[in-house]
Amino acid sequence: MNSFIKVLLIVGVVVGLIVSLPTILGKKDVVVLSDEMLRDRALSTSMLPIPRDYDGLLRVIDNPDNLMTREKIALGKELFFETRLSKDGTISCASCHKLKEGGDDNIPTAIGHNNQANPSHLNSPTVLNASLAKSQFWDGRAKDVEEQAGGPIQAHFEMNMKPIEIENVLNSDDKYLAKFQKVFEETKITFENVRKAIGAYERTLLTRGDYDRFLEGNNSAISPKAKMGMTLFLTKGCKGCHAGMSVGGQSIQKFPLRSYLSEYMGVIISPTLEIKDSPFPFDNIGGFLGRNDNLRFRVPILRNITKTAPYFHNGSVKELSEAVRIMSKYQTGNEFTPIEISEVVEFLKTLDGELVDY
Repeated sequence: MNSFIKVLLIVGVVVGLIVSLPTILGKKDVVVLSDEMLRDRALSTSMLPIPRDYDGLLRVIDNPDNLMTREKIALGKELFFETRLSKDGTISCASCHKLKEGGDDNIPTAIGHNNQANPSHLNSPTVLNASLAKSQFWDGRAKDVEEQAGGPIQAHFEMNMKPIEIENVLNSDDKYLAKFQKVFEETKITFENVRKAIGAYERTLLTRGDYDRFLEGNNSAISPKAKMGMTLFLTKGCKGCHAGMSVGGQSIQKFPLRSYLSEYMGVIISPTLEIKDSPFPFDNIGGFLGRNDNLRFRVPILRNITKTAPYFHNGSVKELSEAVRIMSKYQTGNEFTPIEISEVVEFLKTLDGELVDY
């Protein structure tokens, strides 16, 4: 590395230290919002509480192309736990989407047929509140939960079944045949209707918690520290992507949005130039680069986020606090202090919830 480049890097580091000195010293400007202001700001940006009853559920998530009925939902629930939808008869939708454990499988990447790992080492997104999202999968290639339900069933590294095989298995079962005939008024079971039934059930998998109770007017539902974290979330750019009732899943965004020269260089005084081999602030395990290899990903849903570790598309980050630090630095461009990180994590804990029994 020649002396001119070294000088430029040294100047850049010095300027960076000067600019970040308030952060290092923990002297960032603090925004304080009253409970009413905090609630109003969230509600005004469609960060709404989860509905408490069946009628409210239908108003929010019913699909005109797959109108929900209680019978269809019950059928979809059976299919969600049905292992005969997999080639070896051991895997169901619930195998990778454990409803009592955050709606995912809590491992870096899904393991499917014949113990195969996802070839791109993709982390299983949560199924909880997924029906509130505008697209499904990490690259957003499926428009809704009905379309998504058919993907893992057919993937050779997941359940490894063809549509005709699914139809043959279910049509040979008189119990299923009678239920499908009642729900869909057709003489034979079709793969399309299997997807629709599972999708109808998944649309009911919404969770409510302390965050919802705060939005509905209970000021004591969340702690003062969580309110500070919620204030940071709303005022420092997080809500720009993690929006809506689901607190995420509403858009496809570039990640990382920002990069830093220092991470692509070796030590300044080193005679060699070390090039960073990952476009992410963590290992590029699996090599997945998002939609069209363009570093564009569906924004994750943050409800129940404390239960869905590890984080990011390839499950490379184990701790929620580190995920918050990464997002503050590489998406908002304003890295949170350790205190701010702990406050945001406290807010994210309020997004945990229990399944509503609709």
